[in-house]
Amino acid sequence: MIRRATPAEAPALAALVERAYAPWVPITGARPLPMDDDYAARCESGQAFALEQDGALAGLIVLVDFPTHLWIDNVAVEPALKGQGLGRALMGFAETEARRRGLPELRLLTNALMAANIALYTRLGFIETERRTEKGRARVYMAKRLQPSG
Repeated sequence: MIRRATPAEAPALAALVERAYAPWVPITGARPLPMDDDYAARCESGQAFALEQDGALAGLIVLVDFPTHLWIDNVAVEPALKGQGLGRALMGFAETEARRRGLPELRLLTNALMAANIALYTRLGFIETERRTEKGRARVYMAKRLQPSG
């Protein structure tokens, strides 16, 4: 079940993100930015969505509306649950939300050193649109045009 996260869940969301992104710290040489996000603010603004499995928090996705697209700011899955398709479920939810909101495209970015993420997003139909260095980080921007539903 994927539902809007509540402000009371912000500490649990932050802890999940900390666990999910921790393996990337030695690879990228820095804390990925989602590790330091303000999840209380994300919940208050309605941007954070929680994925529950067996009544427990199993993942989250942060979605931000833009006039031309839905931005996937963060997607994280509880490390012990990796490989169960939860990340794909969250990405499918993002597609459904974009269509529901009348937005024709999903966009995201990832660190260029996160090759596994780039490969996953490519398999999900995203294409690389740009690479650039910002704030000392090598970023890969990706987008997916959505087919109209129906």
